[in-house]
Amino acid sequence: MNKDSKSPKGESRPSYTYKGAGVDIDAGNRLVTDIKPLAKATARAGTDAVLGGFGALFDLKALSYQDPLLVATTDGVGTKLKVALEVHEHKTIGIDLVAMCVNDLITQGAEPVFLLDYIAMGKLTPHIAVDVVAGIAAGCREAGCALIGGETAEMPGMYPPDEYDLAGFAVGAVEKDRIVDGSKIAPGDAVLGLASSGAHSNGYSLIRRVLERARPDLSADFHGRPLADVIMEPTRIYVKPILDLFGQVPVKGLAHITGGGITENVPRILAEELTAEIALGAWPRPPLFGWLQAQGGVAEQEMLRVFNCGIGMVVVVAAADATRAMGSLQQAGETVWQIGTIRSRRPGEARALVA
Repeated sequence: MNKDSKSPKGESRPSYTYKGAGVDIDAGNRLVTDIKPLAKATARAGTDAVLGGFGALFDLKALSYQDPLLVATTDGVGTKLKVALEVHEHKTIGIDLVAMCVNDLITQGAEPVFLLDYIAMGKLTPHIAVDVVAGIAAGCREAGCALIGGETAEMPGMYPPDEYDLAGFAVGAVEKDRIVDGSKIAPGDAVLGLASSGAHSNGYSLIRRVLERARPDLSADFHGRPLADVIMEPTRIYVKPILDLFGQVPVKGLAHITGGGITENVPRILAEELTAEIALGAWPRPPLFGWLQAQGGVAEQEMLRVFNCGIGMVVVVAAADATRAMGSLQQAGETVWQIGTIRSRRPGEARALVA
């Protein structure tokens, strides 16, 4: 509040300001200045990734597409934010945000070209906001897309002063004749699974419930790392290895294993008459998932519906291309297994059989 003012009746009353109401415009302006270099470091053909205007421009012609389609996705990181706040780790949550958006884009064959972010905070805490945006910029660089704009909103009363929320909006481009939509998947095709880096950004409401029950020391060693680091490991970004794969073999289908796990995400790319037979023993389940299952008494089917259980992306190729596809992915730094096959679906049968 500033100096008192007079009411129409001549009574003295307090004079309000926006800052006094909880929104600091000057702090917001300083934040924009602080994050401009982070965004500029993500610049790519088609944009210079300079922040500050009312809108962001992207020149699609700079990418030399002949007959492009734009693909758009939006996502957040869910209640993983609650864990980030608890362990004071804000430098990697932005990578999660980017990954959840761009991994969806690549499933349709689209190259991510730009991303916008939205950060809503109860009270603008500059060092936290900069850490978050630094993570977003790092994720964008890894995915090869530009951070061309966004919004940081200070919203007292909407969020507690020490909390914030995130959303991301990504756009990619793909030649119309190179869209990956699962329509060419056929019986006999191979199902490949790419290793996840951890729980990624799904199932954290259940993870938090397990943590409440188990009350572990998050700083304690867990298979060579602090448990907090394992739980907060950022979502793996699969964009560049899969873009490379497109140049090696025909990719028939891609499924990003997010909420719903393998059992609900793989069927999204299959025709009604097909099913995927997935062998659980085809890959080692990371220790985190075993710990969560044991500590929470979580049933196996619930694990498979909630968590990725070690597989972050599924790739479907012809059986004859499986070895070459796996070699390409491994050369790009991925850990990959053949985890199943496609076959015709019997009446009443599930569209993903995991056993």
